Amino acid sequence: MKAANPVSAVKTGKAVKAAHPVKTAKPESHLAMVRRARRINRELAEVYPYAHPELDFRNPFELLVATVLSAQTTDLRVNQTTPALFAAYPTPEDMAAADPEELEGLIRPTGFFRAKAKSLIGLSTAIRDSFDGEVPGRLADLVTLPGVGRKTANVVLGNAFGVPGITVDTHFGRLVRRWKWTDEEDPVKVEADVAAIFPKSEWTMLSHRVVFHGRRVCHSRKPACGACPIAPLCPSYGEGETDPEKAKKLLKYEMGGYPGQRLSPPPDYPGKPAPPLGAE
Repeated sequence: MKAANPVSAVKTGKAVKAAHPVKTAKPESHLAMVRRARRINRELAEVYPYAHPELDFRNPFELLVATVLSAQTTDLRVNQTTPALFAAYPTPEDMAAADPEELEGLIRPTGFFRAKAKSLIGLSTAIRDSFDGEVPGRLADLVTLPGVGRKTANVVLGNAFGVPGITVDTHFGRLVRRWKWTDEEDPVKVEADVAAIFPKSEWTMLSHRVVFHGRRVCHSRKPACGACPIAPLCPSYGEGETDPEKAKKLLKYEMGGYPGQRLSPPPDYPGKPAPPLGAE
């Protein structure tokens, strides 16, 4: 059975009707789980053909900085903050020479601004001194930069360099555990388990689709089960609101008819651009 497309629902104003998943008495085999996981990915590709990184950026350096700033805040808040930041410090050389207090003032809306400013100056200095002013395109090099771990490195590699990577953020981890793709909590182990299910060519877009779904439908506290297009494939169906009309009211961003997180979204994004800082 083909999943309903909530993008169409947004355009038509109709609720997404989700069928109840079929319950089986037998435990699911590993092969069956892999097949179900790959079908979920195919269904999400139809639901979110416009899935993309939700941070505004124009080059690898901007994406790296924005991803570091995104810790413990929303991509929306980062996108509202970075225009002034990149106007003041457009290159690693500029940011490496930044006055810490001035930099802190610019990134204050993202929270933890002192620690983040220290990381930004540190990574910019390392890029200037060790990589000739260019963001490196290898995982082993990126994780040597201050404030850069595997998650940030995979975001940059997948979206600025076209190198496949799985980005395990809180949304991704929550959903793959709900879908029983893994039982692991540690992000590195989650990454390894999911990587074993999918071909490498799918890793980057899979990450976007899962995160999109987590932000729009499969929320942490109250998932919109009744409006979920992959409900028939979800072993955790029923953890959230199952009534279609009530679930529809839980949809966020373009799925609920609201602005997205990017001030400059891709041309194929069906939702509204986010407002600039102070215009919410």
